[in-house]
Amino acid sequence: MEENKQEEIVEEELDQNEAEQKPAEEGNDELEQLRQEKEEINNRLLRLQADYDNFRRRTQKEKESDRKYRSQSLVEELVPVLDNFDRALQVEVDGEAAEKFAEGMKMVYQQFRAALDKEGVEEIPAVGEEFDPHLHQAIMQVEDENYDSNIVVEELQKGYRLKDRVIRPSMVKVNQ
Repeated sequence: MEENKQEEIVEEELDQNEAEQKPAEEGNDELEQLRQEKEEINNRLLRLQADYDNFRRRTQKEKESDRKYRSQSLVEELVPVLDNFDRALQVEVDGEAAEKFAEGMKMVYQQFRAALDKEGVEEIPAVGEEFDPHLHQAIMQVEDENYDSNIVVEELQKGYRLKDRVIRPSMVKVNQ
């Protein structure tokens, strides 16, 4: 009988050990699950933070671009006016009254050009420059021994850019 009692005691101790281990294992599983959830939440937070930083940078770039090119639509409207001024100033005038009128037109033209220069509008250099399809629009090709190949020979219409953006390319004749 004593042997049975000892076996029962041993069995009870084993059952107690198993019972103690089960909650410990369950606790480990819960702990591991909580760690995984924490890791997932941490990763989501990092991604969200990176998305926000990218959004903030993109918005900042857009704002800077808007400020930089805020006058683009106005400049696009004024470029034909500038062309007409150029044409008007090329006309030969006779008589004192006409010369005074032409002088006044030149002053207005210079003031107009100064205002555009202040906004960052500049002419695109053409004659004697190498043809660049980003800056020039080739209308004709000619053969001229005085120029190298692919060099702009004549400018038919001036081109303009606002800061680093082309508003209108120069229309040019290019040497073959």
